[in-house]
Amino acid sequence: MTQFKHDIVTPYQSEEGKKHQVTSMFDSIARSYDFLNHFLSLGSDILWRKIALNKIASYHHKQILDVATGTGDLALEACKKFSPEHIFALDIAVKMLEIGKSKAKKAGKDKIIEFVAGDSEDLQFEDHRFDTVMSSFGVRNFENLDKGLSEMYRVLKPGGVIMVLEFSRPRVFPIKQLYSFYFKYILPMIGKWISKDNKAYHYLYESSSAFPCFEEFLAVLNKIGFKNSRYYALSFGICSVYVAEK
Repeated sequence: MTQFKHDIVTPYQSEEGKKHQVTSMFDSIARSYDFLNHFLSLGSDILWRKIALNKIASYHHKQILDVATGTGDLALEACKKFSPEHIFALDIAVKMLEIGKSKAKKAGKDKIIEFVAGDSEDLQFEDHRFDTVMSSFGVRNFENLDKGLSEMYRVLKPGGVIMVLEFSRPRVFPIKQLYSFYFKYILPMIGKWISKDNKAYHYLYESSSAFPCFEEFLAVLNKIGFKNSRYYALSFGICSVYVAEK
């Protein structure tokens, strides 16, 4: 399969690979992760997940895989919306998964959502397992984007749907300029103050800036093998929902 070249942005200046650095970063900010997500986005991340799931509401969702689940917000929302038989919520950062498990138990969804530690680029599931494979704000953290998306394609059933919610870059004035200033200067400062991690929220800006968005990301999905791919820009293009089929 053709490999696609994208800039590799890492959280820290280290000789360790991106995968190891990302795992360390998310484990270090796990306790403040949910608060910062909601606070720094002014609650928009909650709305974005709801809208993203609405875009795939017409598909079947009995068996779902949530890739790079973090603390499980997308899995929990999908559980409420779709009433699936089972959701595997996978992440490489164990401390994030521990918080997700607690949230699922509190919501009474721990029998449906199963949190599992795993590598998004080497999924432990068999081919054609899931009706739906989804991810919110996690795909840009893949060390090898093409390999991760290829794995999502592999475990998806024919006719199944992939949904990716990810930050994108606004194109219109003045949103483009305001977004850049906020993500580059304000957000890292607040993130550092609360999470105590000097680099985590600088990485958010840097990784979002390097990530392919809009038509470029659709081209990657198409090359992997997905079909009927499309995107929906949210909040003037601050983030986007990508939907495609196998």
